[in-house]
Amino acid sequence: MTHTVVSVGRTAHFKAIVELMRQWRVSALPVVEGEGRVVGVVSEADLLPKEEFRDGNPDIVPLLRRLPDLAKASAVTADELMSAPAVTVHADATLPQAARIMALRKVKRLPVIDRIGILQGVISRSDLLKVFLRPDVEIAAEVGRTVIAPLFPNQAVRASVQEGVVTFSGPMRDRSLVPVAARLARAVEGVVDVRMDLTAPAAPPR
Repeated sequence: MTHTVVSVGRTAHFKAIVELMRQWRVSALPVVEGEGRVVGVVSEADLLPKEEFRDGNPDIVPLLRRLPDLAKASAVTADELMSAPAVTVHADATLPQAARIMALRKVKRLPVIDRIGILQGVISRSDLLKVFLRPDVEIAAEVGRTVIAPLFPNQAVRASVQEGVVTFSGPMRDRSLVPVAARLARAVEGVVDVRMDLTAPAAPPR
């Protein structure tokens, strides 16, 4: 997450919110109260109705389905504009959990909070994608420690990594461990895909 994050209080004015978004180059701001407890989020989508309905002559039929947007068109403070309760993620959540919340709730960024709801930072889609910049050598080392060592001790199974793609190779005694190895490898941060290039162990000499 990004620890340096700008937020606004409930009384922040419309123009001040727009200026902060421009200055910090963000599309949404957490709204906090007290010691930093997140109570909502105001986004560009919350601000746009003011421009959309500016001419004061909206079509009646679509308008009936968009009464919340019409209310935001006349709003002037963060308290009136924000979407609440805020869609947030806890600081101890995993990256896949954060990505799942973003996808399901259709948001581009999430305030990160501690166990009592105090703002700790913000995580965005770009933050989630940074994990795929992890060097292949680091990924290979972690796969070796967390997958090969516990699953294939004293075996010649190897894992190579190229462009984030993990390839397991070598003789594997127990093929039932293939899906287990693939699942564990995909859980390693930075892994793009997992492939298997395994062989059967050599038969013992007679």
